[in-house]
Amino acid sequence: MILFIEFVYLTKISKYYMKIVIAGAGEVGFHLAKLLSLESLEITLIDINKDALNYAENHLDIRTVRGNCVSISVLKESNVSSSDLFIAVTAQETTNIMVASLSKQLGCKKTIARISTIEFLKQSDTINFKNIGVDELISPEFLAANEIHELLDQSAFFNNHKFENGALTLVGTTLEKEAPFVGKTVMEAASVYNDIHFMPVAIQRKEAQNSIIPRGNTIFNEGDIAYFITLKEGVNEIYKLAGKVKKPVNNVMILGGGKIAFNTAKKLIQKKINVSLIEQNNSKAIDLADKLPEAVVIKGDGTNLELLEEENLNIMDAFISVTGNSETNIISCLMANSKNVSKTVALVENMDYFKLSHSIGIDNLINKKLLTANTIFRYIRRGDVVEMTMLNNLDVEILEFIVNDQSMICNKKIKDLDFPRSAIIGGVIKDGKGVIALGDYVIASKDRVLVCCLSEALDRVEGLFL
Repeated sequence: MILFIEFVYLTKISKYYMKIVIAGAGEVGFHLAKLLSLESLEITLIDINKDALNYAENHLDIRTVRGNCVSISVLKESNVSSSDLFIAVTAQETTNIMVASLSKQLGCKKTIARISTIEFLKQSDTINFKNIGVDELISPEFLAANEIHELLDQSAFFNNHKFENGALTLVGTTLEKEAPFVGKTVMEAASVYNDIHFMPVAIQRKEAQNSIIPRGNTIFNEGDIAYFITLKEGVNEIYKLAGKVKKPVNNVMILGGGKIAFNTAKKLIQKKINVSLIEQNNSKAIDLADKLPEAVVIKGDGTNLELLEEENLNIMDAFISVTGNSETNIISCLMANSKNVSKTVALVENMDYFKLSHSIGIDNLINKKLLTANTIFRYIRRGDVVEMTMLNNLDVEILEFIVNDQSMICNKKIKDLDFPRSAIIGGVIKDGKGVIALGDYVIASKDRVLVCCLSEALDRVEGLFL
């Protein structure tokens, strides 16, 4: 999965000595604090729950403040007036909006509020939340539903993500034994076509823990998980070279009746895809049937294989499990795999599961916390970073930079750059059009450059775009 973001915003805040205040020490808040503390940032976590704060203090190098985050005195104690970023991720969206607004008025530079009402996002043209001090709204449920939609768009791939409305696309796939890629170097695979429409940016070997940033002499092996940046015309080329067949998605079964399931089903129905939705809770099932009359809503236990078979699991093109239980989601996807469903997606809360997804046969795992963190990480990176995302099965990151006149790489050929070996330029978006940029390409001001790199190279890469 990639945690891929629907909203792109520009930031020039230096990640060195950045003050961040987080309201809410629940799962999302703690996970954000954990990730951000690894960036050597000054983090303050606010919550009324003493046990949650004690746990955070004992496991993270952060400051905690106990109290109600809507209290102005608590916000002042948290030093929001001198903070660069305030993130409100409590369980109540009204609280998040209010406290973000208060923090802005107290002097915080940027504010982000977690919401669950997706209508707020859709009405952004009518309602300007910046006028009340909320710079950005983030809905983990919306991000998850959008991620699923992207994954189904290219059913033979995983981690499908479009940059600039598809000017460039990131796709991932597992190389099967019969794939023409296997046994060839990157240069040999590229030479099959007269024009280069794609660029391999990351590979994870079978059974290996660490990722590889591929070079021209890197050989593709059977079982490799390979990621590519590609133009629109390159997608079909990758299908052929990876030995994949693009299959249309006409029938989808969704397990779960929460917000992610509802928004996913709604998106699919709009695309004229047949949706069967299974929910165990009777009142939820009735409510979903009323709201989604075009879907087949079944009240029942989605872990019951007999029920799934009765509801035609065998003819489904994709199975999506987004209940509130990670283990239920994984098990139900494995059952779907056993019935030869070609695409499975499971929602999980435990980050450790990501390392197991492909080895246990599940195409994609998605995680709301990681999706939310990826969105917020854009406010921390240096340089003109407009998007940042992490690949859920690899220790690599994809960053999208805007080149400015002062950038060290501006007006230089790619082959002349002092670029680290553990990073690669996957492509460039120039005037809205994608370019697979090779060694002789001259990087110009206002180019949007996609870089894939290992964590060890982040600082060096970011420095080139300052």
